[in-house]
This record gives sequence, C-alpha cells and structure tokens, in this order.
Amino acid sequence: MKKVICLLQLLLLPLACIEARAENEEPLVVSVGDVSMSIDAQRGGKIMSLKYKEQEVISQLRWPESFGSTFWTSPQKEWNWPPVPEFDKQPYTVEQHDGRIMLTSQKSERLGFRIGKEFAVDEKTGSIVITYSIKNESDDVRQVAPWEITRVPNEGIIFFDAPVEAITPQGLMDFKAGHGVAWYQTDEAPANRKVNADGKGWLAYANNGLLLVKTFDDLQTEQPAPDEAEVQVYVNRGKTYIELESQGAYTTLQPGEKLSWTVGWHLLPFSGEAQPSEALVKKVKEVTGK
Repeated sequence: MKKVICLLQLLLLPLACIEARAENEEPLVVSVGDVSMSIDAQRGGKIMSLKYKEQEVISQLRWPESFGSTFWTSPQKEWNWPPVPEFDKQPYTVEQHDGRIMLTSQKSERLGFRIGKEFAVDEKTGSIVITYSIKNESDDVRQVAPWEITRVPNEGIIFFDAPVEAITPQGLMDFKAGHGVAWYQTDEAPANRKVNADGKGWLAYANNGLLLVKTFDDLQTEQPAPDEAEVQVYVNRGKTYIELESQGAYTTLQPGEKLSWTVGWHLLPFSGEAQPSEALVKKVKEVTGK
C-alpha cells in the first residue's frame, strides 16, 4: 500500500513525494487494472518489477546487470562495457505532468546525451506506455538509436515475427518456425548467446501463465544502428536470465535535438503451457492489432 500511496502523492504533491522518496528510496508505482510496474529513480531509473496481480514476470536476481529493465543508447560499440553509469545506475530526477511520471538522467559527459523516460497508462488497452527520449547536449552532430533491455527468468518461451532463417548468427539459439512466427524455448548452455532479427514491431515472452508483449516501431532493414537490430535476444550462461531487447531507428541529432521512441508494455494471463501455439499468437494479434 505504501508504494501506491507514493504514486498518489506524486500526482497531487510531486515535490513532497520526491523528497520522501529520495530519503527512503521507495520506488514509484504505475498501475493499470491488475498490472503494476515499479520504477526506482535512484537506481538508474530502472523498472524493477512488473506484476499481474501478485505474480512477477521480470528477473529479480541481484547481481549486477541481471535484473529489471533498463535503457541504453545504441550502437553498443560507442561505449562497449560496462553500461554508461549516468543512464544505467545513477539517480534520475522525477517530475509529474498531467498524470505522467517523467524521469531525466544526468548528462553523460562521455557521450553528450541525456536520457528521458516518461511513464503513462492506456486505460483502453490496459497497457503501460513508456516514451524514451535521447537528447544531444554535445556541440557535435551525433547519431544514436534507442535501446530497451528487459531481463526475465530463463524459463518459458520467447517469440516474434521473423523468418527463422534470417535470425543471426544462424544456429546459435534453437529457434523454430510455427504458426507464422519464430519461437525459442528457453534452454541452458555454458556460454552467453545473442541473436539479432528484423521483427515486425513486437516481441513476446510467455512463462508461468503470463504473457508479456512489448510493442514498438517496426523498422525497415536499413534503420537499425550499425551491427544492431530491431529485435535481439540475449541468453546468459547457465540457467540464470534472458534479455528481451528492442531498438528504434538510428537517428542523426543536431546539437540540442532529441529523438523520442515509445514502447507499449502489455501483461496478461493465458491458459495452457508455455509452448508454441496458435492461441498465444492470437493473443499477440489481439494486443498488437496485426
């Protein structure tokens, strides 16, 4: 109850809630119907939890880079590793406008970018809508793409609309074609693996009676950043966690310009096993309208 009260305070008395949260480090909570999302502005603006009623869908592991949902700039080759701290770990400021929660990162002096995250709900679809922004605060013309990374348990099944033969690198993960989409039944291996695909504007994950569908812009083949892709799946070694990744278009930004990119999060129950089925594809079509 305390976390929900904090959101209500944010809507009515934003400064009081921000001050209390900075001291107590209570996450913000966004809810629509039976779905609730918690966000920790003090820890890189990460999404720490996504639940249907009391059932969690996001990885809750606690070693670094293994939990929650985060946002980076693409291509990765511009910063390599570890993630840029201003975007991934340092505190974000919090504001509220017209029922929307707005988080803003510190500027990365290395990259010259500042990140924004806006959280809202769509009552009609029962979804949570996140609009990310990347602002070029450098003195140079820069190119960049938005990139969302969501970690889930290494269980269940992942699927999206792409030809299996076009998923690269070929054979790295055991994707199979069925019901018009590509499916990956989670497995365990001693090595990290990652694949790229040209999807159709959505990425889905089914596990333990819950279906997570993320919707975003459907990119043309030439639009992703160099060596990146619209849809990516990363599997950590062992049976630890998986990353569901999606990217927006590679965009040229003049000094002072910013791009915006929106991702819809839909979490709903389903009956039956987490395995390839026409029923799961039908649910995705109902969500996406495709």
